[in-house]
Amino acid sequence: MTGTGGPRAAFRKASGPRATFRKASGPPARRLGLALVAALLAGCATGTTEADPGAPDATSASTGSMATPDPSRTPEGTTPDGTLLVADFGSDTVTFVDPGRDGSGKGGAPIASVKVGTAPYGLVVAEDGRAWVATAEGVAVVDTHRRTRLALIPYATESGPVTTGEYRGGGMGIALAPDGSRVYVGVNVPGEDGTVEVIDTATRKVTGTAPVGMRPFDVDVSPDGREVYATDHDSFDVTAVDADTLKTRRMEVAPYGTEGGLGSWLKPHYAVVRPADGKLLLPFEGERLAVLDPRSGKVTIERMTANTHQHGAALAPDGTLLVVGTGPIGSDDEEPSLTVRAPDGSERVVPLEGPHEDVAVSADGGTAYVTGGFTRDGYWNGITVVDLDDEKSEPVRLTAGNRPLGIAIL
Repeated sequence: MTGTGGPRAAFRKASGPRATFRKASGPPARRLGLALVAALLAGCATGTTEADPGAPDATSASTGSMATPDPSRTPEGTTPDGTLLVADFGSDTVTFVDPGRDGSGKGGAPIASVKVGTAPYGLVVAEDGRAWVATAEGVAVVDTHRRTRLALIPYATESGPVTTGEYRGGGMGIALAPDGSRVYVGVNVPGEDGTVEVIDTATRKVTGTAPVGMRPFDVDVSPDGREVYATDHDSFDVTAVDADTLKTRRMEVAPYGTEGGLGSWLKPHYAVVRPADGKLLLPFEGERLAVLDPRSGKVTIERMTANTHQHGAALAPDGTLLVVGTGPIGSDDEEPSLTVRAPDGSERVVPLEGPHEDVAVSADGGTAYVTGGFTRDGYWNGITVVDLDDEKSEPVRLTAGNRPLGIAIL
């Protein structure tokens, strides 16, 4: 995500009021590389970047500091449906968050926090209510009904000392098999290729590993459960893993090329699998949507319009793609946003206040929850709630956890 130059396509910025739809079509223009000094300041490169927890932009939405969970909001031993669960990268916990009236964020607040392990990143929740959380130490298993940690499963992959920070080793992306029998976690080995580890959800043991690319930011599973996909940030590719044999195939996904290597910011981050055809959708820089066919390895490019560095992505039930814009990398980039991309390619770009990282969408497709944790500097301790049905509504900022990254709706 930081780079040493190299060309980047610049699409003409759309203008107009908040929530304006824009058709993502037409040929891209080219622009020259950004200055080296801007690249070096951008983050996501080799090295560690940590925000100052006392800085104004690292505070909660309403109080100026991390909020204390309020257990009186829900009876002891139960967790209401619709509660949000976030991975607190900054405090080794997961936090349960009341999403407020009708899930709008209004009047919401943290309910409880549970210790899970060092620097939790991604999480996924099974139908039985157990959450599987990728931490630097191992995969934590959390009973979300009773809000307790049941286990911490160590990795089979040696990833170095347990540390914190953006480039720490250990689990990153995590996904669940469609039948709930397996969990797949991407394990980062700093400076080297990573692995995908397979965990049997019944025995809570690692049953296999598969080699993947560098820094597996995200992990997804095909609709039929036959393949697992690791989005390899630092090697510009996606690794497909056969769920039965653990054989792998590497597919380059680099719509800007690979110039800059580890220092480039023009890399894949998060992906979603489109259920209709099994293709992977990978957003880049608010300019290009890479559509990867895992059967052929072919990548086609569609235009996007937000013109901002992008991370988290999610699909609504109707096929609407939601993509988090973290904010500018270069001087001509736009500010943080949430792209709401309809299946026909039209886009609504919703401005956000401050950097964000990941996004979840309600079961009815009407509400998006965007975490403010962010893997780079400038994070804040909350969630932005976006009403996807009412284009005129303003996003609501909801206090939640400590540098929340991964998010799920219970």
